[in-house]
Amino acid sequence: MIPQKQSTLVTEYHYEGKGLHTGKVSHMTLKPAPENTGILFHRTDLGENAFIKPLAEYITSTSRNTTITDGKVSVLTLEHLMSALTGMGVDNVLVELDNAEVPILDGSARFYVDALKRDGLRQQDAMREYITLDKEIMVTDEKSGSWVKITPSEEVSYDATIDFGSKVLGIQEAHWDPSLDYATEIGYCRTFVFLHEVAYLFQNNLIKGGDVDNAIVIVEHPLPQDQFEKLKTVFNHPNISVNENGYLNNLELHFPNECGRHKLLDLIGDVRLCGGFIKGKVSAFKPGHSINSMLTKAVREYVQNK
Repeated sequence: MIPQKQSTLVTEYHYEGKGLHTGKVSHMTLKPAPENTGILFHRTDLGENAFIKPLAEYITSTSRNTTITDGKVSVLTLEHLMSALTGMGVDNVLVELDNAEVPILDGSARFYVDALKRDGLRQQDAMREYITLDKEIMVTDEKSGSWVKITPSEEVSYDATIDFGSKVLGIQEAHWDPSLDYATEIGYCRTFVFLHEVAYLFQNNLIKGGDVDNAIVIVEHPLPQDQFEKLKTVFNHPNISVNENGYLNNLELHFPNECGRHKLLDLIGDVRLCGGFIKGKVSAFKPGHSINSMLTKAVREYVQNK
């Protein structure tokens, strides 16, 4: 059953950790917020009035994360938090952040969903206003073959198919709807990266806060031994190796399709930048932050011009 009333947090939650791309430590506090606030970020390090709403028109970068900017106020890598708030049914929350990037924590939404599942939410009096469409909206990327669409429906659902041309991953499908427990089915699923991409990402000032404790590392193309030894030093895991399934052996997968489920986690978070909860069926083939943002911008434009 789709909730009809708005909700907020019952208490405050505090998080501390490195940003995945900046590598800088930030402190973040989630606070209850009044009805009709929506999700609101406050960059406390930039002053009392440094607020930004997570809306598609503020998206300024989709390179391995979603970044929003309004004037001098930016927030990086907000998609995991946005996904958790959506999947757990939170309408109104104030997010205080003392640096530019949301902490990556373990690369999933686990720390958020564990807290919300434990404590529950406080129901508010105002009714939730869903974003509804009277026609299908679809965006495509001819170069990559990716597409994402929202189809009008009274039921809410999300489906994603990933295909990286990887022998390790294969083609993975993932699904979520409100009848399923978001916390355990989606929220625990961690971000991932291919080992051969890691060196490139470091050279381009990305994943400065990345390590093998906050990402699944896929070994599609084994690196030369000298490069692999160097990365073992960078990640501070001298005994790490590749398991028989093609992943670094420091962790076990929560699901065989955990990477597909994480891409669905990202999709749910990015779609929240439409400005609220979508009522409809969201489907995606080879989703990513770039094409997800194309969809949310198209939806925002359509709704504003209705």
